[in-house]
Amino acid sequence: MTRATTIFRTLILFFVFHLATIGSISAQTVWLDELDLSTATQGYGVPQKNKSCDGKTLTIAGETFERGFGSHSESLLTILLEGKATLFTAKVGIDDEVKGQRPAAEFIVNGDGKQLWSSGIMHLGDAAKPCSVKLDGVKKLELLVTDGGNGNYYDHVDWVDAKFETTGVTTFKTFNPVSSEIYILTPKPAATPRLTGAKVFGVRPGSPFQFLVTATGDRPMTFSAKGLPKGLKIDEKTGLITGTISSKGTYKVTLVAKNAKGKAERQFRIECGDQIALTPPMGWNSWNCFAQEVSADRVKRAANAMVSSGLINHGWTYINIDDFWENHRDSKDQSLRGKFRDENGYIIPNSRFVDMKALADYVHGLGLKIGLYSSPGPWTCGGCAGSFGYEKQDAESYAQWGFDYLKYDWCSYGNVINGLPENDPYKVSSLSYNGGSQLETAQKPFILMGDLLKKQKRDILFSVCQYGMSDVWKWGGSVGGNCWRTTNDITDTWASVKGIALDHEKSAPYAKPGNWNDPDMLVVGHVGWGNTHPSKLKPDEQYLHISLWSLFAAPLLIGCDMEKLDDFTLNLLTNDEVIDVNQDPLGKQATCQHTIGEMRIYVKELEDGSKAVGFCNFGLEKIQMNYTDFAKLGLNGKFTVRDLWRQKDVAKVNATNGELAIEVPVHGALLYKFSPAK
Repeated sequence: MTRATTIFRTLILFFVFHLATIGSISAQTVWLDELDLSTATQGYGVPQKNKSCDGKTLTIAGETFERGFGSHSESLLTILLEGKATLFTAKVGIDDEVKGQRPAAEFIVNGDGKQLWSSGIMHLGDAAKPCSVKLDGVKKLELLVTDGGNGNYYDHVDWVDAKFETTGVTTFKTFNPVSSEIYILTPKPAATPRLTGAKVFGVRPGSPFQFLVTATGDRPMTFSAKGLPKGLKIDEKTGLITGTISSKGTYKVTLVAKNAKGKAERQFRIECGDQIALTPPMGWNSWNCFAQEVSADRVKRAANAMVSSGLINHGWTYINIDDFWENHRDSKDQSLRGKFRDENGYIIPNSRFVDMKALADYVHGLGLKIGLYSSPGPWTCGGCAGSFGYEKQDAESYAQWGFDYLKYDWCSYGNVINGLPENDPYKVSSLSYNGGSQLETAQKPFILMGDLLKKQKRDILFSVCQYGMSDVWKWGGSVGGNCWRTTNDITDTWASVKGIALDHEKSAPYAKPGNWNDPDMLVVGHVGWGNTHPSKLKPDEQYLHISLWSLFAAPLLIGCDMEKLDDFTLNLLTNDEVIDVNQDPLGKQATCQHTIGEMRIYVKELEDGSKAVGFCNFGLEKIQMNYTDFAKLGLNGKFTVRDLWRQKDVAKVNATNGELAIEVPVHGALLYKFSPAK
């Protein structure tokens, strides 16, 4: 053997050994639970490392697992692989902690926008399903869990024993494409007066009249009203119009606000007749922040905050008490225990609410209105005393106390009509099984209470809350309802807001003055159902949320802690041009007129002949384009385009051959007004 041959063989052996060593070093396993899971979005709760959604041991069909990712549909975790992973393996299933419920979900693995694997629909009790996906070259991986088609309640989902085989890396970045940047668009109000709020108001003949003329601008400010009908008067210092009107009719009034900087006038119409709530109600509700911790003191403080924050100057009116003002059937909290009713069947509030009339008077004294909550069943959703069998006494109590609004929540009524135990725990997932899908049954309790409310000597707005069963939007007005829930409860998650928004459109033809489709409360600010936290919605998602609810002509009920309002939340709730879209007297609900990929364009006709248009991005990529298809939006001719959030004109467009440059952030919206050019 020559020396050259020996050297050559030695070099070959060296390189083989070196490559083998590199291979052994490069081959790595990265566990999913080692990554930053906080970037994941989900329908309820927060992402859990090595725990279930409720923080328990991961368990699927009786089998326990030490490692994994516990979540809740709809769920999305995006992982930036950059082509450095070769294989993803896991087992998936629904966690056993939701026994007794009917969850269903589908697990999906997407790579660079293409579906690589799906579990199919899985149910509680299904054995953990193995997942194995080759990832050669994949740069962006999405672990997605969607609802299984029956609503996402109790969809507690687990990715267990989940890991990546990699080419030499020891971790991966996770990514949320939705920006967390907080930015304020609403300009500060001018010092000169600007009249705000509703432009039309409905009242029944003989009912107490209360309407607060609202305006922005420097204080002190004085108010007047030209053309008020007989029986009404205005307090020039506060702008509060009170009294009674005895005769039906339409009364045209000119409202005037003055301060040291100037004067503003506005036309206002009073409709005295059979219909109230001629614009969607605006106000606050206690449930999404306080839940079972509500008290009269907290209600007063919320009312005070409505005034001190300046929200009252933008048309926000109602202070609504949700569940837990009544006594509870079995609570360990003694403040919730006591007699349900007196000897004549009239309800007795719990010890947190010692004087309901005094509370109503206090709120009225601030220029606001006040609302209450009950159920047509024997128990409310939270297990407090409901109205079943005592509807007449309750309607009389609400009127005598001076309440202006009733939210009437289905809950245990389904048990009564099906002969089930009255004290069965209420489960949202079982709503459709509780008789609400039978039209006659669905209508019956609301007809009864609606008729009783009409017999009272004051106007009480009637909110029918039965979650859209039996297509309530088709008949809610016929039972005396002024608004009605179209969906299940909202949560402060993108999955919830998106799902409700996309589901809500089917009700649009039935919206009109006095009849409003309700997609549930606003989840901005500090919410938490008894344990508050800043809304989990990103800033862009909150802009989309408020934009869509305004386009939908939906009731606007703030669900946050009013004493924790920050500048960003106030910016969302005090934009008068956005609020005007919601309060437009024509009473039309926007519908989607054009879809481009994940962008849906909603159009709402306005009384002045203009149109409000929302460019809403439901996708995970920013949308940047020159829009030209104006005919699809029902636009013809020349228009001035105004950005309502920024309160400034942004373009003049010829709908025939023009274009409009738009840039819509991920999960964000542009809210524009197209006005015919003069």
